[in-house]
This record gives sequence, C-alpha cells and structure tokens, in this order.
Amino acid sequence: MDFGINGRWAIVCAASQGLGKGCAVALAREGVNLVINSRRQETLDAVAEELRALDPAIEVRTVAGDIGDPAIREAVLSAPPQVDILVNNNGGPPPGDFRDWERDDWIAALDANMLAPIALIQACVDGMAERGFGRIVNITSSAVKAPIDVLGLSNGARSGLTGFVAGTARQSRLASRNVTINNLMPGAFDTQRLRGGIDKAASKSGRTHDEVAQTRLDAIPARRFGNPEEFGEVCAFLCSRQAAYMTGQNILLDGGAYPGTF
Repeated sequence: MDFGINGRWAIVCAASQGLGKGCAVALAREGVNLVINSRRQETLDAVAEELRALDPAIEVRTVAGDIGDPAIREAVLSAPPQVDILVNNNGGPPPGDFRDWERDDWIAALDANMLAPIALIQACVDGMAERGFGRIVNITSSAVKAPIDVLGLSNGARSGLTGFVAGTARQSRLASRNVTINNLMPGAFDTQRLRGGIDKAASKSGRTHDEVAQTRLDAIPARRFGNPEEFGEVCAFLCSRQAAYMTGQNILLDGGAYPGTF
C-alpha cells in the first residue's frame, strides 16, 4: 500500500533507539524526509546513516539535545523547510512511590511528557492547516489506559497530554483541514527501557532476568513482546493519507494485555 507521504517532512523525537527509531525507520521506508532528535549526537549520526541507506532519495537531518529544552525545540522546528508530520516521543519519568516525589519531580515529568509535546504541537498545527495536510502522533503509554501504581509521574503527565489532545484534535479548523492528532499507547515492547526494567526487577526479587521476563510474557495473550519495527509501521499508517478520517484517538498496542472492552 502506498501511504501517499513520499517527499513529506517529518520530525521524530527520541529517534535514536526503541520506539522512536522504529517510527523513523518506517517513515524513511515510505520516502519521508526526516529531522531526528535525541540527546547524543554520535548515536543520532549513526541512526541517520541507517535511515539514509533505506532510501538514498530522502534527506535526514539531526538535532541533538533534550527536546524539553526550548532552544532545542526551536532548532528542531527550524531544521526542515516545513513540518508535515510530527512524532512526539520522550523517555518516561522514573518509577517510584508517590510519597517520595517532590514538586520538582512533578514539574520535570510534566515538562518532558506533557508540556514539551504540547509546545511542538502548538508550533506546527497552524502551518499544517494552511497547507491542508498534517499528521501528529504522540507516543504515550498503555498506562494511560490501565495505570500502573509505580508509574504515577508518567500516569499523570501522559494523561494530561491525552486530555489536551482529545479537545485539540477535534477543533474544526484542524480536522476540516486534514490535520489529525492521535496517540499511540505502547504496552511491553522489546526495547532497552524494557530490558533495563526487567533487570531491576530481577535484582530486587532475586530472580533471573529470564524468569522475570517470562512472568511479563505470561500476562500478554500474544505471548511475546512487541518489536519497534511493527510499532513504527502503525505510526506510519497514522501518518498516511488513508488515515485522514482518524483523529483524537488512542490506539493501544499491547498484544492483548489490556482486558477491557473499552
């Protein structure tokens, strides 16, 4: 299927590994020019070369730094000639007990996982509407749908973003101008973050990495972790011309782990 986005320009945040990289790879395969961001320039440059190899016709530009920094956001937004596609992504805040969190912990979580993506959306949507095409995909978390007790910072910040998107995506001046905003909610995907979390759980419980991983797998009807490539392909579909009638939605990718009907 031709997604109809060849030659478009996309910004993909936190694109050096994991789900962000999966999205960048899928878009590159569709012939999309890319501005990719992550904190480390060396890693980012290596990923850029991988993306160029997928389609030598595309252009890939890099901006290293924390997307939560307004100066870095400005540099990212200034890198492409226009922004047709925006993939918001950032690492989640650390787990813990809410009794231990100070105000600064909450502000950091909100800055990274709510306010930074809102600022990027705010900067892009009017230009998208004027040109009659725009796709925004926010990578949030399955914890928005089924909150996890130790991820209170993430639950709060990402739910705030989700509420904002629910209203903004439905503005007629955006939806009627072919600008869509949707959220992708990943469950357990085989990423460095997941493997690190399993290692920590194993260390605390005295079990092996494989034992903890198997416990996680047993709770997933698909009996496997997702892979970033398939996640990226769903993201690419949401950016396609075929997805023009889908906006304000929360798409859960979790192998069936969420047990509810709605």
